[in-house]
Amino acid sequence: MIVAKNIHKYFGNVEVLKGVNLHIKKGEIVAIVGPSGAGKTTLLQILGTLDKPQKNKEYELYLNEISLKNLSDTQISSFRNQHIGFIFQFHQLLPEFTALENVCIPAFIAKKDKKETEKKATEILDFLGLSHRLEHKPDQLSGGEQQRVAVARALINNPSVIFADEPSGNLDTASAKNLHELFFSLRDKFGQTFVLVTHNEELATMADRKLIIIDGVIQA
Repeated sequence: MIVAKNIHKYFGNVEVLKGVNLHIKKGEIVAIVGPSGAGKTTLLQILGTLDKPQKNKEYELYLNEISLKNLSDTQISSFRNQHIGFIFQFHQLLPEFTALENVCIPAFIAKKDKKETEKKATEILDFLGLSHRLEHKPDQLSGGEQQRVAVARALINNPSVIFADEPSGNLDTASAKNLHELFFSLRDKFGQTFVLVTHNEELATMADRKLIIIDGVIQA
């Protein structure tokens, strides 16, 4: 599903990732944990094609058996839209659009049919318990509701993998627990792979596998 070999990343003279290797299977829920500054988010962004590894190092990066190493920026953008979903700590919802419209945006970017997209978005929001919030804008939703809209947006193009960066970091305890349980329900229903960066020990323990990164190296 995801294979990364010899991933290095520098910011200036600081080496943030020091030859990371990992293999994530289809349908796995994997938590990446470690102290602040260890390289968790940088690794997640590289795996999710939002950033690139150091080009002067020999590396490999495969997703769905497709090598991402030599794709152009345009090809990477298209691949990301079709195969990858993202969930961020602060939702990143567009305030001028309704919940339904926010969910539809990635599908519209992929030039999918408007009617079919809105139907699918409605079904996903219903599954997430938000059928009564379709026409509400983000400032009319609770933090937990906003995060579920972000989850629905990540699912709309039926991606192979969903990357989540501190997805429950901005939620209260009850909402965080509901979100954690939701990931497993989604995996069972839709079959997606989840890669989660988190400081939440409960979520990390629930995952199928926990990868610990310290000082730019995966320890376990």
